[in-house]
Amino acid sequence: MLDDTLFSHHHAALGEVTLHYVTCGEGPPLVLLHGWPQSWFEWREVMARLAGSYTLIAPDLRGLGDSSRPAQGYDTLTVADDVWRLVHDTLKIEHFFLAGHDWGGPVAFALAASHQAAVRRLAILDVAIPGDGAQNISQGGRRWHHAFHQTAELPEALIAGREALYYGWFYRSYGARPDALSADAIAEYLRTYATPEATRAGLAYYRNIPRDVEAHAALLAQGKLRMPVLALGGDSGWGRGLETLESCRRVADDVEGGVVMHAGHWLPEEQPAEIARRFTDFFRA
Repeated sequence: MLDDTLFSHHHAALGEVTLHYVTCGEGPPLVLLHGWPQSWFEWREVMARLAGSYTLIAPDLRGLGDSSRPAQGYDTLTVADDVWRLVHDTLKIEHFFLAGHDWGGPVAFALAASHQAAVRRLAILDVAIPGDGAQNISQGGRRWHHAFHQTAELPEALIAGREALYYGWFYRSYGARPDALSADAIAEYLRTYATPEATRAGLAYYRNIPRDVEAHAALLAQGKLRMPVLALGGDSGWGRGLETLESCRRVADDVEGGVVMHAGHWLPEEQPAEIARRFTDFFRA
């Protein structure tokens, strides 16, 4: 049973957006960025295992979880700047470790590329980086929801009133097993996603992919990431396997990683002990 008293909840007002974030632990700071359709809550089991070694900071990204939902600003550079202003300007942290899963990965890349001296080491979990030089991040259309989410107006109309059905398909299908995410976790995610405003915000991340590709290519034109990078993908189902490692090798010079066994896309929840072990080995190196 997870000890909820381990986590402290906070809000940071950053102008047009207010970020909800959760902290725990003591030690060097490690910032954890979640993906869609999830929140900081995806990191809870990993955080519990690392709390004795790191100060863990897990924000809800702009528009998601319990953060506010501005009408605009869902490109990775803007979302990364939200995280930078939280960590650097509000919490006064000069140097930190950084990890991102799913959409948290491209945001983490944008943050690391924009502040290379501040990010000591970077971990990317089960995602490809838009603008890495590959054709696209949708696996040639296999990830069908990428194009669907970029379609104007239609997704909102079809999802409205059916949030549990729509998001539930991902929760049940993207892991190595249908029960990879617990009923409590799904209920927590639906608590914050099952509104028109949250749906709109989540779709906006996908609708900004062309802008992200351009922005990331411009960052890479100035040079690859210089900090060490850990790249991990799930081996099963909708896990990206070695694709995350291959993508990161296109955007960084010093990359290690590979595949996490017996996991699909939800790595921090399917294999929290293994992710905590990998993070411990990588971030203390």
